[in-house]
Order: sequence, then structure tokens, then C-alpha cells
Amino acid sequence: MTNNQTKPTQIAISDIFKDVEYIVPIYQRNYAWKAKQIEQLIEDINSAKDNYYLGTLIVNQKEQSVYEVIDGQQRLTTLYLLKLYLLNNSNKEVHIYNKTPLQFEAREKYHNTLLNLKKGNRIDEEFGATELYDGYFDIKKYFKNNSNKIDETKFIEKLKKVFIVRVQVPKDIDLNHYFEIMNTRGEQLELHQIVKAKILAQLDDNKDKRVAAYIWDSCANMDSYVQMSFDKATRNKLFSDNWSKLKENIKDWETLKEYFSYQISEEKNPTLREILEKTTEYKIESNINNEDVDNERFESVISFPNFILQVNAVIFNDEDDTSLDDKNFIQVLKNNWESADAAKLFIIKILECRVLFDKYILKREYAKDYQKTGKWSLQKLEKYKDIQRNNAEKPLYKVTDVENADTLRTLESALRITYTSPKTMHWITLVLKKLLEDENINLVDLLEQYCLRKIDEADYKNKNGFNIERIVFSYLDYLLYRDNYKGITKNDWEFQFRNSIEHFYPQHPDNEENWNKNDLDGFGNLALITVSGNSKFSNMPPSAKIDYKEIIKQSLKLQIMMNITKNNNKIWTPELAEEHKKEMIKILDNNGI
Repeated sequence: MTNNQTKPTQIAISDIFKDVEYIVPIYQRNYAWKAKQIEQLIEDINSAKDNYYLGTLIVNQKEQSVYEVIDGQQRLTTLYLLKLYLLNNSNKEVHIYNKTPLQFEAREKYHNTLLNLKKGNRIDEEFGATELYDGYFDIKKYFKNNSNKIDETKFIEKLKKVFIVRVQVPKDIDLNHYFEIMNTRGEQLELHQIVKAKILAQLDDNKDKRVAAYIWDSCANMDSYVQMSFDKATRNKLFSDNWSKLKENIKDWETLKEYFSYQISEEKNPTLREILEKTTEYKIESNINNEDVDNERFESVISFPNFILQVNAVIFNDEDDTSLDDKNFIQVLKNNWESADAAKLFIIKILECRVLFDKYILKREYAKDYQKTGKWSLQKLEKYKDIQRNNAEKPLYKVTDVENADTLRTLESALRITYTSPKTMHWITLVLKKLLEDENINLVDLLEQYCLRKIDEADYKNKNGFNIERIVFSYLDYLLYRDNYKGITKNDWEFQFRNSIEHFYPQHPDNEENWNKNDLDGFGNLALITVSGNSKFSNMPPSAKIDYKEIIKQSLKLQIMMNITKNNNKIWTPELAEEHKKEMIKILDNNGI
């Protein structure tokens, strides 16, 4: 086998079963996907744009065009069932197989089932595999129930532009050892690892590769401040004296390389076999000891793959909705490995943005009194010397030194709980972009203007009920907090994860009269709380809800509504809701809406 045969291969889903045979070995478990997983795969394909990647398929080549499936058989089997359904149901020409290209070793029921499903038939359960039949008919049911939004002809065409990456393990690899790695670590080649490989492939110099890989791996640990992912010697060279920021000249790649304190060996590039067996890696041996490890527990608001999409959007000034969508992960990032210079720039920007991200984008912190529940944290890392440990250098977490740090933390948390999907977190892109231009920028002003634009686009004054976008409620609560409206703010108040619009006067009241729909769905009768809070309130009247203080405090707007009700003999009326609406709109208007 040549070396080329071990390289990952990009294959369109339309061709994945063409002139090939896949064998699922006997030691692999039976097909186990249920309707939810199957439907998600179909929806991913249907919503995909050009060059969408479904993931990886790891195989062991047995002979020419015959592959043993090592990892990815659940997705592969689902794709085959999907192809069978389309073949049976479509008038368009679909590749017809002379034999079943997917086989299950020593499982006669599976073989019989797949043969019969080529005709869309069932056979007696005694001779068939129920799980395969269920999968096939779940697909059929989904297409039937969603015919209004899925055009099968267009769907078939999309299969030509949706890809899977087939990874061929070396022919003589120890599969037992490989499975041990897979089972104990749960490792597989993810899309961001493919991007890393493409970036490194652009770098010819061995030291360039190692530096790039070390920076990439250090930045990938999103739940720890990035400074602590570097060994001591490199950390002290790379960062300022107090570790709080990068040195000024890291934008120059050749200078950046010299900050890394290790000996470069002359060993050849690792093969896929060596990577799998972990005999060598593109990484630098760490000098980090237990004294360096963070004592605090932080949780990033986004994952590393989402972070590198953010960095890419910063580089290319991309504000398009697809720029942060991981469904197009490889396609979105491809400009970063067009050349060695592009690859180096991407690595530098990842490092720059990661330091700024840790310092100016909030995290969840689990420590001390908040060990279990966590709290919003906006802190920077600085170095201090532990006198009791021979002046050992330790990390110290301090409130980020910006004007109105508490206000900024609260504003960012309002955005975080509003835009929960990573692909909608364009506010992070904006912050990183502006900080790269000027780290002294007023972030509160920047994000307030961002929120004002979003609310203006929402056109909330002309909408009611569930059509009012969540940002309106979140930003209003932020303003109430910022300005301590009528002394309502308490020191321990913070935004919770909430996305349920609550009708303070219920939609279906128990033993109470129904309100006019316009009053009921009006902004003055609504607040944003958690799903569980909404469920507990159920159809309670406002007079009963005001006793649920833990739920009421989730929204400052709701607290105001509660106070009004208390002051009106526990009665909440349409007239009071209308007055409250006008007062809240006035607050938004006075802040630029």
C-alpha cells in the first residue's frame, strides 16, 4: 500500500456507496440510531450549503475497494438506509447497486433485511433486523410528514455537495491497540483536527509546524486561561512581566518562534500510524507542574471550534449569518490554508484573540460559594509570587481593569443568555475585532450600541406575545440593573439562562376572567423567565405568583410588575399592564431606541 492510501479522502455522499463495499465486522454493535438521530442527519443535509461535511468514517482496507468499518458505522448505515429510501421513492435516477455495498459480518438477518429494503419491503421479523426496518421507515415517515419543507429532488442533488471524510488506517496497524485508544479516550478525528492538519500541511519548516501545533493545542483548552497552557519558560517569554497580555512583537512570525524554549529535533514528519499509536506528536513537551494548574474552575461560553470560527470572522470581517455556523466548518475556514503566510497569520490571530477573549469575554466560574451553581465572571489573569513557596509564580485572577467592569459583565451575560446558539454570537466577533484595533475601547458603549441595533431591527413596538424577540426583554432588564431603577437592584442579582416568555396574567386562568388578547399579549403583561419557572407558574393568577420570589427575581421587569400588583391589593389589571408598558418603552426610548 502506498502512503497516499493513508491520507484522508473527501467523498460526496452521493458517491460513498459507488463501486465499493463496506463490511461492518462482527465485533461492532448492532445498528442503534433512533428517529431523533436520523431526523437530525436529514435536517443537517437539507439545510447544508455547498461543501458541507458530515464528519469522518474510519476504515481498514481489506482489499481493492473493500473496507472494514472501524468507526462511523451508525452514520454510514443511516446514509445507506436513506439512499435506499430515495432509490425506492424517487423518479430521478439514483445510482443502482449491483450488490449490497453495505454488509454486516456474520449477521444474516441484516443481509436479508437490506436486500428486502432495496424493494421497500418488510419480511417476517424472524428473518429480518427490526432496527434496520425501523430506521428505514423512520426516514420514510419523516419525508412524508415534512414534504412541505423538503424537496426530494433537490435533496438528492444536495448529496453531491455534502461530504464525509474517509480516513484509511495503515494496512498493518495493530487494530486491538487502536480500539483500546478509541474505547478509553473516545477519540476520533473531528473537523477542527482536520483544519489543524491542513494548517500544518502548509508549513514546510519543522519548527514552524511545532510552534503552530503548540499554540493551537494551548488555545484549544477553552476552560482554562490560555497563559497556563504554556510551559513556564515560554510563558515568561511570550507574555508581559505580569502575564496579563502578549508582548507587542508577536505579530511577526519569525520573532514569535524564538519565544518557544525547546530543542527542535530533526525527526521526520509523523505518519498516520505513528499518530494513532502516539509514538510521536507535533507538540512540545510541557514543563507545567501541579503548582501551575488553575485552582479555579472556569467554563467558556463557546467551544474551541466555535472560537476559531470567531477568529476567522475577525480576520475576514465577516458578519454573514453563516460565518459562525459549524455546518459549513471546513468551507468557512478554507482561506486560512491557501498559503503558508495565511496559515501563520491564522495561528497568530488565534493566539491574540484567545488572550483578549479570556480577559474581556465573560466565563462561568465554579468556585467557593458558587462551586455548584456557578456565576458570571469577567476576570483577567496576572502573575503573583507565592512567598510561602519560595516565590513560586502563580496565577492570580482579578476583575478585568475596564471602566464599569460590573456593568460590562452584566451586559455580556444579557447577550449570552439571549443568543444561546454559537452561530448567533456575533457580539463576540465585534468585541474581538475592536479590541485588536484598540484595547482601550469602551466595550460597554460598543455593546450597548449593538443591542440598540438589534432591538431596532426587532420592531418590538409593533409586535405582541411570542413574536417579541428575547433581546428586548434582556436589554430592558440590563438597563433596569444598570440604572438601579427605583432601587430595585440587589447586589446578588444576575442574569439566568432563560428563554420562556411569561404572561403575568395567564393565558388560561383558573376561575378567572379572560383578558382581551391584545392586553394579554401586550408587552406590559410579559416578562422573560426560565422554562422551569414558567412551568411552575402554570395558570396561577398574579396574586399567587408574587409569593414565588425565586422565580420573580429572575426578571427585574417582572419584579416591577409584582411590586405594582402588591401596591394594588394584589390585583393586576389591563390598565396597570398598559401603564407599565408605557413606562418600560419610555426607558428603552430614553436609551436610544
